[in-house]
Amino acid sequence: MATGRYTLWGTPHSLYTGKARSYLIKKQVPFDEVMASDAHFMGEVIPQVGHMVIPVVRTPGGELIQDTTAIIDHIEAQGQGVNLAPAGPVQRVVAEFLDAFGSNYLLPLAMHYRWTYRDRQELFLQAEFARAIPTSIPYENRLATAQMLMGKFSGFLPNLGVTPAVIPAMEESYAELLAVLEAHFRAHPYLLGGRPSAADFGLMAPLYAHLARDPVPAFLMRTTAPNVARWTERMNVATIPDTDYPDPGGDYPADDAIPETLHAVLKVAFAQWGPGLAEDAAQFDRWLAELDDPAPGTLVSKGGERQVHPNVGRISYAWRGVTMERGSQPHSLWQLARAQALAAELQGDARSRLAQLLERTGGAATMALRTARPIRRENNVLVLG
Repeated sequence: MATGRYTLWGTPHSLYTGKARSYLIKKQVPFDEVMASDAHFMGEVIPQVGHMVIPVVRTPGGELIQDTTAIIDHIEAQGQGVNLAPAGPVQRVVAEFLDAFGSNYLLPLAMHYRWTYRDRQELFLQAEFARAIPTSIPYENRLATAQMLMGKFSGFLPNLGVTPAVIPAMEESYAELLAVLEAHFRAHPYLLGGRPSAADFGLMAPLYAHLARDPVPAFLMRTTAPNVARWTERMNVATIPDTDYPDPGGDYPADDAIPETLHAVLKVAFAQWGPGLAEDAAQFDRWLAELDDPAPGTLVSKGGERQVHPNVGRISYAWRGVTMERGSQPHSLWQLARAQALAAELQGDARSRLAQLLERTGGAATMALRTARPIRRENNVLVLG
């Protein structure tokens, strides 16, 4: 069992730092959070990781881990801290799926609410981005550098599919998701009932740093889905039970049960994410077919660059009455495959119960998606299996 303290390098406004931080807090393992402007991080950690990326965690043994899924996997394997993994096999599949949904599908939506409404939250965003710039630089200069960084990040929107033609459909889809999450969190403190799981940490990625902190989406969440906003607060304190509820909880439902209110969340998630995932899988196979030598270990990247979230070509598909056009997202397929692998292991009653759940929530086709070759993660990048 690992002992000692972890170090988390990140920033308050970082989407994936929010996921890792919440996990470390709820796991109740000792850690120190250090801003990404830290000289040691910039000078020594980033060259070892191979990307300018946050969050990165250093383990008590000195190992550097990038990617929130890898961070959580590593710490879970140490056998320390409180239990955050349901025992029920169907519950585990659902948790992994919702982790993937939150960590991937909701990224463009979170970026939309940050950057499309930049003019209404400019000063807030400037101050947040300035925190990630070394404090040795005068504050006014940090603000100027922050503006340049903000221009870079806002420029990602078209590749994420965020265009004027699709924004109304995106905002409608978010309202739909908030409504079912609000109904769920009126009844339960966490997605799988009385204890957080991978599902909660995946959804914290977009729903905290961007959508619960940036002024425009924060106002929207607090005025239309106050119990979702309260959940983002709950996810940043170590205590598990919550006395907001008549039964404060503290554990997952017995007998591998899935809360009834979560069925509506799953139905929305499958409906919103499914069409894009299908086209991601099709484009991955088209890209694969064009490779001269698709050997195991080949970098998954259209242009050959090492990227945290690579693409293998642009895609176009019908979605909620509009045409979505964006870069493909192999990372979504990689993370979805984790839930699919757990589902494939189910036997007997558990297999039947998952099949019934997928039929009720419209998820069977999405969970059946496969690529011609598996995708794995190696040396902080995606490669062919």
